Amino acid sequence: MAPKKSKSSDKPKAAKAADPLFPSRPRSTVIGGAIRPAGRDLSRFVRWPKYVRLQRQRAVLYQRLKVPPSINQFTKSIGKNEAMTVFTLLNKYRPETPAAKKQRIKEAAAAAAGGKDSSEKTPYQVKYGLKHVTTLIEEKKAELVLIACDVDPVELVLWMPALCRKMDVPFMIVKDKARLGALVHLKTAACVALTGVSKEDSAQLNLLKNLAKEKFNDNTDLLKKWGGGIMGLKTQAKLDKRAKAMAIEEAKKLKSLGKA
Repeated sequence: MAPKKSKSSDKPKAAKAADPLFPSRPRSTVIGGAIRPAGRDLSRFVRWPKYVRLQRQRAVLYQRLKVPPSINQFTKSIGKNEAMTVFTLLNKYRPETPAAKKQRIKEAAAAAAGGKDSSEKTPYQVKYGLKHVTTLIEEKKAELVLIACDVDPVELVLWMPALCRKMDVPFMIVKDKARLGALVHLKTAACVALTGVSKEDSAQLNLLKNLAKEKFNDNTDLLKKWGGGIMGLKTQAKLDKRAKAMAIEEAKKLKSLGKA
């Protein structure tokens, strides 16, 4: 039996409209067609290490959750120019390295053995260490206290601003623990304190103390303002859409009642 002849219509087929959301990308079967195109960003699909995922999730959670004022105040660190002024002053009073201290003690011992007066006053230095700084605050010996904004866990220094306020010791929250650590020859430091400065720097210290009291000690907004509660882009769009729909519905109601 002969095969049936297909009925070929003379009408031209309508071209299918291209979808702008899903453009057609025909697969290339030539040599090298399996190689990834240059310039395509695939970072979204990367399986990141666990610590990277954790720190990103933590950052998102801090935005989403309501953060109480006692924790939220650690996000309000001093500005770049103010920080530069503070660290310029503290750089002059960096504690001596173990080698320098050993040399100083050796020289003092040699002077004492030679019958010379070795009652040399120890120079002012930046004090560090959580327990040591706490004692200085409690005894009101600290002139200025710097607290890092990124201490982890934050509970280590959570109570320190309240203690500084109670003891009337000026304090500042600065970025960051690595920068404070560099001051005292360590990797990181949660807090540092200054107990005094030489006469030529006393005016600068008084200026910084007044700034600290204005921005932190006497700032009541820090004790009242909550943080967080920022929703994601999708949730924000959904809430906006809902609010617009409710506004339209309300306008229709008023129009039907003749109050519009």
